[in-house]
This record gives sequence, structure tokens and C-alpha cells, in this order.
Amino acid sequence: MKPPPQNSDSTPGESCPAPLASDDKILLAHGGGGRLMHQLIESIFRPAFQNPELETHHDGAVLDFPSDKLVMTTDSYVVQPLIFPGGDIGSLAVNGTVNDLAMCGARPLYLSVGFILEEGLPVSTLRTIANSMKISAQESGVHIVTGDTKVVAKGNGDGIFLNTTGVGAAHPFLRSHPDQIQPGDAILISGDIARHGIAVLAARENLEFDPPLQSDCASLSSLVQKLIKAKIQIRCLRDLTRGGLATGLIEMAGSSKLKFTIDENRIVVHEPVQGACELLGFDPLYIANEGCFVVVVAPDDAKRAVEILRKEQNSSVPDIIGKVEKATSPHVVLKTSVGSTRVLDMLSGDQLPRIC
Repeated sequence: MKPPPQNSDSTPGESCPAPLASDDKILLAHGGGGRLMHQLIESIFRPAFQNPELETHHDGAVLDFPSDKLVMTTDSYVVQPLIFPGGDIGSLAVNGTVNDLAMCGARPLYLSVGFILEEGLPVSTLRTIANSMKISAQESGVHIVTGDTKVVAKGNGDGIFLNTTGVGAAHPFLRSHPDQIQPGDAILISGDIARHGIAVLAARENLEFDPPLQSDCASLSSLVQKLIKAKIQIRCLRDLTRGGLATGLIEMAGSSKLKFTIDENRIVVHEPVQGACELLGFDPLYIANEGCFVVVVAPDDAKRAVEILRKEQNSSVPDIIGKVEKATSPHVVLKTSVGSTRVLDMLSGDQLPRIC
């Protein structure tokens, strides 16, 4: 996030812009590489993301790595509304990329961030989002070490789009991948499902529920690191974002060429979320989460892994929800709460767009 050089050839009558006020709005000039961009970086981004790597003021970050294997991932965020109950696009961007690293068994270390700002975005909104990113990065133990800012004309964006790229230190022995899953393994879930997607939809459509719905947007890194530290035999991790629990399990079953059987009675959907899904005609199994994951572990470690997750979550919600079996064709079977069975299939599209 190197600041552009100061413009030294200002014409008479031009003066250095005043510090950004909370009621200012983003101008095209904020992306022009001149004084306004410099001011934006110095007043918002640098105070929010301050760390030794960023303070080199260079074109790129020079990084130390405590591992000979790196994990790298990238994702873009276009959620609407920008701020929703339980989070905003900033916390979503940091936690989402941190969680992708965590699902690879990596310890997240560094992030880059690309800001695409729309002309007219209130500076106060940008400041709120940057501060949210700061808090989420601190909670995850990652540094935001480099970035980029562009401004597009009014009408050509939707307030703000973010791209975050993350790198982390791979564990020397853990390989989290569907091809590690074996018949007899246990399937565990870390939390309740469907809160993020329904909370964002409710905020977007001004739907009110009692009690109000909150996204589960959160970092999963510390939970995964606890399992690794306890030497749980982890086969595969998967965060349950777009497509929710059902899609995550279907993808893993397909890649491992095995059958997954899960029990609906062991999957928690909080009552207001369940009520909203019934009212709106959504299946909570397919609704996105941003703070929940499944982990497939060796059967002998399943109960111990649940105990660790419950202790860390301070909740009884984490549970063993199913098992892995041999099969002639990979698929996922749900044992329903009324005693029947249902084969879960991939949806043809996304139930809820613009939720991440």
C-alpha cells in the first residue's frame, strides 16, 4: 500500500485538501494517485492496518515465513447491504479469506486487500469498514501488508467491492483434502447453520424478525488450530459458505468417491432462522454460513474433537452429525427428523445472490 508521491507543482489557488471529514464522499480523484489518494491512505488505511510490513512504504511487502510450504488463496466480496447484522463487507472479506486458509490446515499470516470504491461512497462508511477489517485481522492474528485502491464513476459500482488474498503457513504433516477421507470416518459440524444468508437477506429486504437475526461471520482459524494442536486426525475441513452444509458435503463426497450419511436431528438451526426459512421457502441446508465448518476426522478422535469444539465455542451445538461409508457412487444421504431418508443434490443455482 505504497502512498503515491506528493504533487509538488500545484497551481496557485490550490491548497492541500483538509483531512477527510466523516460526511465527505469518495471522489474519482481519490483513485487518481494524487494528494487525495495519499490523504485517503494516510487517514484511513494506514492507521487501520498499521504493522511493520506495511510501514516499509514500498511497492510490495517483504515477508517472513515459518514454514517451507505456503498456502495462498483469494476471494472477492460484493455483498449487499455493505453493513448487516453481525458484520459488514470488511469483516466478511478478512474472515472469509482467513477461513479459506484455515480449511487448508494453514495458519493464516498475511493478507492483501484491493478496494474498488464507487464515487459518492460516504467516507464514514469506508472508515467503518476499514475499522472492522482491522478488528477482524487482529482477532485472526493476520497482518494486512499490501493493497490497492481504485475509484469507479458513480453508477459503475455498488458502493464498495473488496478482494482479499491471503497466505499462510502450511502445517508440516496435515493434508486437509477429500482424498484423505476414509470409510468409517466421522463427520463433525462446528456450529448452527444458515444464519449468515438469512441475516443478509433480511437486512437487504428490510424484513424484521423477533429476535433479530445475526450473521455468524467469524474467524475459524483458532478452532482449527486447537484441533491440530490436540493432534486430532483431521482428514478434511470445509467451511460452509455459498451452498451451505449440503453443497459442502456433496462436494467432499464427490471428490472422495464415498457415501456420506448425516442425521438431521444433530444439525442445529436456531428457531428464528428456521422460521424465516419456512416463511421464505428456503432449505437451511443450502443457506450460506460464514462462521461454521465441517471436519471429517478419524472415528477414534471424533468424541475428543467434539469436546474441543464445544469448549472453545462455549456451546453444546458442535456435534457428530454423520459418518462416511463405502459406496458404488458418491452421494450424501440425510436421515430426516421424521425417520425417512433423502438424497441431497446440488442446486442448479444460488438461492441467495450477493451474500458474500
